[in-house]
Amino acid sequence: MRLYIIVLMLLTISISGFAGNKLSEKEKLVILGLLDEQVVAWNEGNLDEFMQTYWNSEKLVFVGSRGPTYGWQATLESYKKGYPNKVAMGKLNFKILEISKIDKKTVFVIGRFELTREIGDLTGHFTLVIQKIKGEWLIISDHSS
Repeated sequence: MRLYIIVLMLLTISISGFAGNKLSEKEKLVILGLLDEQVVAWNEGNLDEFMQTYWNSEKLVFVGSRGPTYGWQATLESYKKGYPNKVAMGKLNFKILEISKIDKKTVFVIGRFELTREIGDLTGHFTLVIQKIKGEWLIISDHSS
């Protein structure tokens, strides 16, 4: 009987721990809204606005085909170098494949990007770590390939 109570208690603790990491519908909508903001800014050719969804910190990391870039400003400069105008930027679309909560203030996103351009389309996948910092959800890590 004692073993049964201990197992039941451990099971209850485990389940309640996982429940705390479940993404609420409100959080999901906020995260999807953040990604929509990125698409709108990109499609307007506004990289400065696009970058507002990223954590403005030297600790931000973006990993692309050329390896990691550290820091918000360096990431912005890299985007501007790689996409100097609207022709190079084209039209962006995201397909979100998975959103999961890591902990109370951290979300992991897996998605696919599609860039339709006159100079040749680009497609690939991305993973994002999005964290709630001072009450605002921001991308702290982006790996796009």
